[in-house]
Amino acid sequence: MAKKVKIKNVKVNKRKEKKQRNVLAKKTIVILNILALLLIALLFRIAYIQFVKGNEYKEMAYRNQTLNKIISPKRGTIFDSTGKALAMSADVDTVTINPGLITVNNSNPQVAAQKTKELKESVAKAFSDIFSLNYTDVLNQVNSTSSVETIIRKVEQDKIDQLTTWMKSNNVYSGINIDADTKRYYPYNNLASNLIGFCGTDNQGLEGLELKLDNILTGTSGKIVSAADSISQEIPNTNQLYIPAENGSDVVLSLDYNVQSIVEKYLKQAVEQNKCKDGGNVIVMNPQTGDILAMATYPNYNLNSPFTINSSVSTADWDKMNSTQKSNALYSMWKNISVTNGYEPGSVFKILTASIGLDENVVSTDTPKDFFCSGSETVDGVKINCWRSYNPHGYETLRQAFANSCNPAFIQLGQRIGVQTFYKYLNAFGLFDITGADVSGEVNSNFLPEDKVGPVELATLSFGQRFTVTPLQMITAICSVVNDGILVQPRVVKQIINTDTGTTTDIPVTQVRQVISKETSEKMKSLMKYVVTNGTGIYAKVPGYTIGGKSGTSEPAPGGTDYVASFAAIAPLEDTQVCILLTLYGPSDSSHEGGAIAAPVVSKIFSEVLPYLGIAPDNEVVEDYSNTVLPNVTNKTLTEAINTLTNAGFNPISNAEGDKNTLVVTDQVPKSGVLLSSNSEIYLYTSENEARTSVTVPNLKGKSLADAKSALQAKNLNIMYNGSGKVSSQDIASGKSVEPGTIITVTLK
Repeated sequence: MAKKVKIKNVKVNKRKEKKQRNVLAKKTIVILNILALLLIALLFRIAYIQFVKGNEYKEMAYRNQTLNKIISPKRGTIFDSTGKALAMSADVDTVTINPGLITVNNSNPQVAAQKTKELKESVAKAFSDIFSLNYTDVLNQVNSTSSVETIIRKVEQDKIDQLTTWMKSNNVYSGINIDADTKRYYPYNNLASNLIGFCGTDNQGLEGLELKLDNILTGTSGKIVSAADSISQEIPNTNQLYIPAENGSDVVLSLDYNVQSIVEKYLKQAVEQNKCKDGGNVIVMNPQTGDILAMATYPNYNLNSPFTINSSVSTADWDKMNSTQKSNALYSMWKNISVTNGYEPGSVFKILTASIGLDENVVSTDTPKDFFCSGSETVDGVKINCWRSYNPHGYETLRQAFANSCNPAFIQLGQRIGVQTFYKYLNAFGLFDITGADVSGEVNSNFLPEDKVGPVELATLSFGQRFTVTPLQMITAICSVVNDGILVQPRVVKQIINTDTGTTTDIPVTQVRQVISKETSEKMKSLMKYVVTNGTGIYAKVPGYTIGGKSGTSEPAPGGTDYVASFAAIAPLEDTQVCILLTLYGPSDSSHEGGAIAAPVVSKIFSEVLPYLGIAPDNEVVEDYSNTVLPNVTNKTLTEAINTLTNAGFNPISNAEGDKNTLVVTDQVPKSGVLLSSNSEIYLYTSENEARTSVTVPNLKGKSLADAKSALQAKNLNIMYNGSGKVSSQDIASGKSVEPGTIITVTLK
């Protein structure tokens, strides 16, 4: 019995063992399956890391194990045509910190935390003291969790020396970085500011040529790559990869510093004297090469502080503005209105109308009774007045109509030309496209489509109204008229110099097309000369030089109130090398005619620019314009005095503030009764404005009459002379101080 029980137990045990083995086998299979799945997942993960994320992780590892130090390129210098640096970069430094590395190690965590806190406060205090920064703001940066914080940019060397001295004396180095950088400087502050423009803190061009030529001036950054340890410190004595920076190229402009300075001086006087509420601009261009010798806007601004508003906005008004209004005011201040603003050119445009008529043989220069002015012209039921409707011009030749700036005559000429032919020439003159000069923000003209031009539109087109062009488009077209009829593209950049290799790239003169014939060009010069000798441009005369010109006065568009006064002029008449277009926007004085307020300014510019450029007088005998008696205007209102002097051909100047209709003139310099040439400056003083200034008399001995007059005009002094030849003596010795307007009498032999 016991044996049977034993056998039975054995069988039971075997069954249990078998069952356990089966369970174990199943568990093993499950485990193996799980392990297999994990292995497969691991393989997929390894493959993903290797093939999908490999480059990314490799880059991360590289960044953790290396230090990249950027080498900033030096921005190219902008030179004028005489070699003066107008925009340049100087070596400065930028200070940054790694907040996490400004720490103190100590085995006691509490001591380490306290010492680190004190160190950070000390560093923040040093930064705020040395760089005149707000301590709280700097402390927040030092305590930041960011990997890098910029403390200050563009620091001069004396401040860096103070910082390094503090670091040495306090044995603080870790976490403070001093990196080489460059800072943009403009040595002449406001000069050509609206053309040159400026850079931001990162040396990227933001406005003007700095923006337009940014890719040429900027260059390419370099870097130094070195090995780094676990706390991002450079490991010494390891190999470094050095990639040098490619410095930006230098740029040489066609602009001439001296011409620009002369232009800006007289433009400022004109805008302020005539209270032009929208300022003014002048372009001086060489018709033969297209070179822009000067491009001035007033009011301008200081390139070294471009975010400081200029005189166009009062301090009180600026303080009332919101951020959007301030931004708009700054953008308006930065504009180069020679290219960014269209305007109605008015009668200056008659240069083109006359050229078209002559080139198409629908008119000749001196046909008697070719045109008739009755004081107005009625076109399609619309009456268009002549500026002299009160005293009509009557019968006129083209020469007379051009000199008189007679609108009815030019309406009649426009009708002869016709819309289709007119538009063909406008396209040839380049007025339907931007000029393509290297200037920032250039906009295009705004003409009606040709099929929308009716009789009235053709009439206003013929004398330069109800369309807009930019001053640069206008002067470019005028230059083609006086350059034997050849249109030349304006040129602002003459050369590009690679500062690393010294390679020079010359920007060629680009002749675009022949617009009118050479014969027509010669006829137009003759007409422009007649305007200055006998017409509305008499105040543009320059002793010793033959000047050609055309005045312009565009009336306000319907609903508007602002006139635009302008004057275009050329010199010398033969082999013309200089063309000037001066435009004054919104003159608020009683006079707004271009011949009255713009022509005298052009005369002053020419009187200094022509001798400077080495252009010799082309009149063997210097004409004597000293034949006008200076009237007495004391005890008159300022308005009456200015009108009297202007009508007599003089240039009245007053800095008095207040109502010109009530202010009374108490003194004038020079005194009345003397003989003076036209355009002489007469300084007026009122009871409200007795402040006097003084100027130093220049040395005139040995100068020609033209040069002596230019030298005195530059000092705001007048001239009387006797004899001919060179100056042998002057009645007031050089070096003496006198009032502006004083007459200097010279003797020539």
